[in-house]
Amino acid sequence: MRFWKSALASALLVAIVGCAPAPEPEITPDYFELTIAHINDTHSAFDPVRSSFWMQDERVFNEFGGHPRLLERVEHYRSEAQANNASMLFLHGGDAWQGSAYFKLNEGRMNADILSRMGIDAMALGNHEFDLDNRRLNEFLDLINFPVLAANIDASADADLKDQSNLKPYVIFAFDGYEKERLAQMPLYPDGRRMVAVFGIALDDMPNISPHTGDVEFFDMVESAQATVDKLKALGVEKIIAVTHVGHAVDVDIASRVNGIDAIVGGHSHTLLGDFSNLNLGNNGTYAQRVEHPDGNGWTCVVQAGEYAQAMGRVRLQFDHDGNLRACEGGNTLLSNDTFYAANQRTLDDRFDAITHERIADFIDQQSNIAIVAEHEALRAHIDAEYKPDMEAAYGDVIGMSPQGVRHVRRPGDGGSDAHGSELAPLVALGQFWWASQDEVVALTGRTVDFALVGAGGVRGSLAEGEVREGDITLELLPFSNYLAIVPLTGAEVVRLLTDVINETLPEGSHAGKFPYGGNLRYEFSELEPGVRGAITAIEVNRGTIDDPEWETLDRYHTYQVVMNAYNATGNDGWEVMYHTQRNDSERIDLAYVDGELRMFPVERIDQDGNRLQVIYADEALSCGAEAVVCNTDAQAFVEFIRDVWSEVRPLPYWLVTLHRAEE
Repeated sequence: MRFWKSALASALLVAIVGCAPAPEPEITPDYFELTIAHINDTHSAFDPVRSSFWMQDERVFNEFGGHPRLLERVEHYRSEAQANNASMLFLHGGDAWQGSAYFKLNEGRMNADILSRMGIDAMALGNHEFDLDNRRLNEFLDLINFPVLAANIDASADADLKDQSNLKPYVIFAFDGYEKERLAQMPLYPDGRRMVAVFGIALDDMPNISPHTGDVEFFDMVESAQATVDKLKALGVEKIIAVTHVGHAVDVDIASRVNGIDAIVGGHSHTLLGDFSNLNLGNNGTYAQRVEHPDGNGWTCVVQAGEYAQAMGRVRLQFDHDGNLRACEGGNTLLSNDTFYAANQRTLDDRFDAITHERIADFIDQQSNIAIVAEHEALRAHIDAEYKPDMEAAYGDVIGMSPQGVRHVRRPGDGGSDAHGSELAPLVALGQFWWASQDEVVALTGRTVDFALVGAGGVRGSLAEGEVREGDITLELLPFSNYLAIVPLTGAEVVRLLTDVINETLPEGSHAGKFPYGGNLRYEFSELEPGVRGAITAIEVNRGTIDDPEWETLDRYHTYQVVMNAYNATGNDGWEVMYHTQRNDSERIDLAYVDGELRMFPVERIDQDGNRLQVIYADEALSCGAEAVVCNTDAQAFVEFIRDVWSEVRPLPYWLVTLHRAEE
């Protein structure tokens, strides 16, 4: 491969790719080099993701990633390392769970099977690993052949996880060239091998992000990281890696406040670090960014590798004979198939001719951040035989047709998108507004809704062109089985909610899953201080129809009936205004099906216990685990909208969100 010539470079590095410019001291012969291949936020993307990139002025439709392609790539990296007797780790930055129909059908079992075939050395504990319950998380931990790490948790009081030995704060590896051993304990005496520790950090507000954390306790990320580093140093470990699931901006913050971390391999913010403008996919920030330690003695190298198994990162760390990090270099590589189309429909007629195909392949070969990678044959065959038939059978009826696909990005500007961002999230919100406006729902609730809001992270990907089946929505696009809520909010509360949440997504590398999109509501937001804060400059409610909108300025003093899923309506994922408006009393209504009949569940208030927010119902509590209760009204609403209104699934003909970024 062109990207890496060798796992062992020359002793004198003239330029360090991907790191902040700084003169490099001469490397002594007694240096130690560690290569880390890494992935994160794979979200059960066992099959490739349909995508596209640009070759100069020509758009090329292709596929990226999938776990068989990841395995093929990491096996290539291992072969290179072994040939050069070089030390290597393969790390996962968390959130292997959720995201596709495979997970909905198999829960954690397929994830355990496939990931255990990949030779992963350690994985961070992600928030979506708590999406089911701790009993099934415990089963997953029992099945996998690698440890899951989080040094800032205590699971000793949790009935399911208290005896789980595979959920660890850290692991220590002893390297002798390519050969490595995961140690049960540090040796009493030096044995000549190089000791590398990998510790994990999970979100310390996990109960606020993931409602199913049971009795697991979570502690401050910075304090726990420093305490863990100090403990490892006391044990005699000099080289320390953190594998985290907290978001790129938080990784950088931790690196600036904790002494002694050599590298952070991150996840959670889905950040494909690196400059991908050569593919018209944007510049997403520095890969292998150097962050100076607070004591000024050394620095941390920070990396992350995107989302949905589309790319793999590889970073090389060089340490001097005293164990000090001297250099880091590397990058992310998007893993492409070798079939290219000129149109998103991807018919045989859309395939490029042989000459153009060769030109595309040559173009890819000349880039450092994209590669044509075959799928690992054995893993592809295993998925196709064991899992794919049931998954395809579960998708159900065709409910619509998407002529060109509908794109989703979390934040406007991400992935080469424009100031309006996602095409799909506003459509989802509009569908939920439409559903809540239907006679059956209005008769039940007595509420005439005004608009809907949806968090970008609740929409799990783009919608491909072609037939749209019910399972595309319920199993992949909106898989969380969230029930919809109708919440009264004043115009001022709506503005405050949007402002607070958007401000939290402005910093580079921040978690953008909370970014809000509206349905039947449009707004403009202008950034005033780059990466820090901004303000709503226009916000309007549609008083016309979907096809013929009539926009009316939002009244700060008027109370609006707002539709959103219950997760955000409770105040989770940074939507804290929702908690504050309901902590004393609430007029919110939650909606779910019981025995096939739509029922409403009035909410009395929201309580807070530590970081955990709890809905207190006025009468009968809504229990999604109860027999005959179906809670995914968020997905069912969008299914009905497509089937009855939007069967030609296309983006809306007008924008609903505009984010004006300030220039640095």
